[in-house]
Amino acid sequence: MTQLPLDVPTDLFIGGEWRAASGGDRIDVTDPADDSLLARIADATAEDATAALDAAVAAKQEWAETAPRTRSDLLRATFEAVMDSADELALLMTLEMGKPLAESKAEVTYGAEFLRWFSEEAARVGGRHGVRPEGGADMVVRPYPVGPCLLITPWNFPLAMATRKLGPALAAGCTVVIKPATLTPLTTLAVVAMMERAGLPAGVVNVLTSSSASKVSKPLMADPRLRKVSFTGSTEVGRILLEQAAPKVLRTSMELGGNAPFLVFDDADLDTTVTAAMQAKFRNVGQACTAANRFLVQRGIAEELTARLKDAVDELVVGRGTDEGVTIGPLVDDDTVAKCVELTEDAVSRGAKVLCGGEAVDGPGHFMQPTLLSDVPPDARICAEEVFGPVLPITVFDTEEEAIAMANDTEFGLTSYLCTSDMVRARRVTDALEVGMVGINIGVLSNAAAPFGGVKQSGLGREGGVEGIAEYQALRYTLTPL
Repeated sequence: MTQLPLDVPTDLFIGGEWRAASGGDRIDVTDPADDSLLARIADATAEDATAALDAAVAAKQEWAETAPRTRSDLLRATFEAVMDSADELALLMTLEMGKPLAESKAEVTYGAEFLRWFSEEAARVGGRHGVRPEGGADMVVRPYPVGPCLLITPWNFPLAMATRKLGPALAAGCTVVIKPATLTPLTTLAVVAMMERAGLPAGVVNVLTSSSASKVSKPLMADPRLRKVSFTGSTEVGRILLEQAAPKVLRTSMELGGNAPFLVFDDADLDTTVTAAMQAKFRNVGQACTAANRFLVQRGIAEELTARLKDAVDELVVGRGTDEGVTIGPLVDDDTVAKCVELTEDAVSRGAKVLCGGEAVDGPGHFMQPTLLSDVPPDARICAEEVFGPVLPITVFDTEEEAIAMANDTEFGLTSYLCTSDMVRARRVTDALEVGMVGINIGVLSNAAAPFGGVKQSGLGREGGVEGIAEYQALRYTLTPL
């Protein structure tokens, strides 16, 4: 078994105690670079899920009444603990998820910022007060915590997806049950252990690791004591959770799939565009809901930009994320590799050209060659399905109107990117795009201070920013005669 860089708990965390699953079963957590064993963690049962919710319910009133400054101090102390162990957490993430170590270090900084941001927001929760318009009575609107929450996180950003949910929930005064992804649970366990050492009261945060998300989420979703679910993952699973939430009219936040277009106009600066394109496509080995999925390039610049992108893709280095100089680590599993190959082959069958890559890498682990496709027709599957891997497909357009139509021709609406030197055009195109976020001449746009989320089938609600804490608050309005 690989030696981990941190002392990571491998049990469930319920009611302030680390304990084995009631059924006694364990799950293997492996390194996607070579399938070596990293740890064996507890496999929660439905009974464990109920116990976790019991603990969250028992703690909810006291935590809701805890002074905002006290909640703030806990989040700030956890932020400092995370940053003090930044190198160890980064290595842990690379081991369980596979991304290059430099990207894991960047995620620690990014993910920790949600703890710091919401530590500051916790002390600023307010409301509004005034006389009603017709006079004679005093109006007061105050937020209060929605109650116990279920937080379900994905495997691709093991630290940031946990802190992006834990931060606002705790700042708002909610207690939580968090279910990290089965493939990458270790980082969440490590962060919650840091939170415990920082003074986390028993029952405020409870952690369930399980071989089956539905095994623990389904009984929780049916329990009337649960008041909110926040999920990041596929649109398919999000729809199922929304159906389960409907009978109890459960509050939901859904950050679902993406199919981000990357629009490049003739007047774009090529150096800026290549940098942004490589970040938007290959960061996290392409395994991000915000990853650029469709590159729509205006004809006048297409040939030169394609040549520059080929040079950049050829320079990418595939290997273990812990090895020096590696820029493309393994994908999370063989199914993800197979999907990348399948979508590439479909595009080629419809007339696309493979300029580099295009195949899985032989040997241990789950690796895909960085791939660049040109002449991809709009009807190729890769233009409609999220590839979630290091495959960059280029489709050419002629007019701005055509580009906007192609960009919006999807059921998803999370992120879009556009490159142009004309800021009037940038504003015009941005206003026409059916998405929740737009990056202009930049390839990475997520920030703890900004609302993250999409429209259409990319989800509901926002994470981050001043909007993020509101997702965990209800409003109470009172009227008093003067």
